[in-house]
Amino acid sequence: MILVFEFLENFSLDNYLFDKTKSALLNWEKRLRITNGIARGLLYLHQDSRCRMIHRDLKPSNILLDKDMIPKIADFGMATLFESDGAEASNTSVAGTYGYMSPEYAIDMICSVKSDVFSFGVLVLEMISGKKNSDFFHTDEESLLNYVWRNWKEGKGLEMVDPVMEEASPSTFRPQEVLRCIQIGLLCVQECAEDRPPMANVVLMLTSDTTEMDQPRRPGFCVSRNRSSPKTRNEDTWTVTHVTLSAIETR
Repeated sequence: MILVFEFLENFSLDNYLFDKTKSALLNWEKRLRITNGIARGLLYLHQDSRCRMIHRDLKPSNILLDKDMIPKIADFGMATLFESDGAEASNTSVAGTYGYMSPEYAIDMICSVKSDVFSFGVLVLEMISGKKNSDFFHTDEESLLNYVWRNWKEGKGLEMVDPVMEEASPSTFRPQEVLRCIQIGLLCVQECAEDRPPMANVVLMLTSDTTEMDQPRRPGFCVSRNRSSPKTRNEDTWTVTHVTLSAIETR
């Protein structure tokens, strides 16, 4: 058997986003276009595809770019199908990458379209900041989400923006548009899955400046439980690692 893939000249998004030299090629206009493309791709998987699915491992290394820097969601090895009349899929194990997993999935194995929304939110905040979520491990900030949330609450959202975007092309850098996207990212990573918007709403918010948005609530800072001692749900502490977990059993 032969598996045939489309040839994508620009490799994966992380090759540009987290490279100090190549990141200069991604001005704000290109980052927004890529973000919109990813959002539309997820909407297709969740709503419009004949086989509706949850990707479960959305991250920059799984976003491939063609010669025109148009994004393609890749690596469906961990994807899970779900019924058309439901938004959840049953799982007996956790599969994905810590740092992009929603808390309810990493802890309780509750997998839904809102799990992908959480991963998308992390990806959006990485696109804007130019920083990996894993860059914050073992620091006072603990995670990119904590860092962005603190700046947002203090009214200093633009302080977390990747300076390369403005330096590379000042004419395309639009602060109000960037702040709106930060807000969208924070809405996607809210701790409670019910609070996160569906991808249809996310696409609408990304493409319309007039669409009203709620104020985001506290993000799900964590993706892995520290089980060193028994705790109540509200007292849980969390750590984050950057590892891909694969489900061995068949789906």
